[in-house]
Amino acid sequence: MTKIFLNIVLIVFLCKCGYSQIPDTAREGRNKPAEIPTDKLPVLSDTTQYNDTSVVKSQSGRDSIVIKKKVHSPRKATRRSLIIPGWGQAYNKKYWKVPIVWGAIGVPAYLFTYNKKWYDKTKYALSIVANDRYTGPAAADSLSKVDPELRFLVDAKEQGSLVNYRNDFRRNMDLSILFTLLFWGLNVVDATVDAHLINFDVSDELSLKVKPTIMPNSTNPGISLVVNFR
Repeated sequence: MTKIFLNIVLIVFLCKCGYSQIPDTAREGRNKPAEIPTDKLPVLSDTTQYNDTSVVKSQSGRDSIVIKKKVHSPRKATRRSLIIPGWGQAYNKKYWKVPIVWGAIGVPAYLFTYNKKWYDKTKYALSIVANDRYTGPAAADSLSKVDPELRFLVDAKEQGSLVNYRNDFRRNMDLSILFTLLFWGLNVVDATVDAHLINFDVSDELSLKVKPTIMPNSTNPGISLVVNFR
């Protein structure tokens, strides 16, 4: 038994000495997990919208794969809706809002051109009546340029009526410009708010929940606010 015990101690001692002769680099390589080849790393397809860039590195730290994720920027939606009305809504994928935006801005824009045309016609007819240009070689040519719908006012020298018409058309022009700018601004605000709310969490895992409940120590119904601190 003594010989067997001494032989076992000798074998353990020799194994220990042999292990101590192994270089550190080889020993680390033995204990280190196998590296995953870079070409075997999964490339994640991204359909969500985040504002970051992920870098996946191999164990050696030499190779890496950069996964760029698409970002939905409220700033882009604001700029696009400022340039072209409805472009920001299209960027937010709210396509049903585009015809509404075009209609809201297009109607006052059309009214501006309509009132501008009649303002110029009324102004010209008023200038003929105010300057009394009914005689002379240029009278026939001047009267021919008057719109037929205003000709009876010119022939009757209704200067007051022409002044009222001119002022009405000018006021309508100013209102058209005001409403065009107002709806243009609302278009920008709508696109910006929609872009901010795209990533808003509306799932069931919200941190604040409102639930019906029964009041403790009674049978009276009530409402409870459940706050989840993560």
